[in-house]
Amino acid sequence: MFKNKKIGVVGGGKMGGVLIEGMISHGLVAPAAVTVSDRVAERRDELHQRYGVQVTADNVSAVHDAEVVILAVKPQNMAEVMTELAGVLTVRTVIVSIVAGIATSFIERYCQAPVKVIRVMPNTPAMIGAGAAALTRGKNATAADLALARHIFDAVGITAEVEEHLMDVVTGLSGSGPAYAFLFIEALTEAATRLGLAPETALKLGAQTLLGAAKLCLAGEKTPAELRTMVFSCCGAPREGLKALAAGGFRETVMAAVEAATQRSRDLGKGN
Repeated sequence: MFKNKKIGVVGGGKMGGVLIEGMISHGLVAPAAVTVSDRVAERRDELHQRYGVQVTADNVSAVHDAEVVILAVKPQNMAEVMTELAGVLTVRTVIVSIVAGIATSFIERYCQAPVKVIRVMPNTPAMIGAGAAALTRGKNATAADLALARHIFDAVGITAEVEEHLMDVVTGLSGSGPAYAFLFIEALTEAATRLGLAPETALKLGAQTLLGAAKLCLAGEKTPAELRTMVFSCCGAPREGLKALAAGGFRETVMAAVEAATQRSRDLGKGN
């Protein structure tokens, strides 16, 4: 799928680096086929030394003649970046944007050619190959373009296609979700430590518990509600714990967190 294709990556930050590593380590592309632009010289040197990719400080140079262009910059910098790239991107270019809150139509408006845009919302567990990414395609992108983009993100986790108007919800759910999970693990660890467990033991058990619970959900044999009921069978302790969570408004608080993060993603798209 990527044979003889040149890849241009605009933005060599954390997630850009994750995708570069995923593509190269899974043999999707050769390092020599990838050019990355980044403003920070130290970061360029790091990417070149670690992955063997070509690096530049110039965004236009990074995407010149590239069949696939990955946009991995901050939302507030997108207008500036697209102004730079508008005359370089062609009808042959597949643009893969992981910029939060930025619609495919925003990118299409800047380009002189009817470019093919795939918008993606990945998350940080992609750093260890356990990411969750949602993808949607712009008006000019084909099913084959979407399949190509999914191939990249399948290399660092799982993927799902959604309609574009739901991408902000994905940002509130899986894009922001690792932060909620980390906070939950912190709370589990702190509680167990207060009750006498060594901090490293509490962290190890708490994190593995969330990992195991997530794997049971992904197995798909039972719903989360059914799995929760199964835990009750061991003793009365889980039921008492859930009563305490309910008393603290746990479910409502988590739902409010997803809604707040979703709204922030919508605001980013409006330039707020």
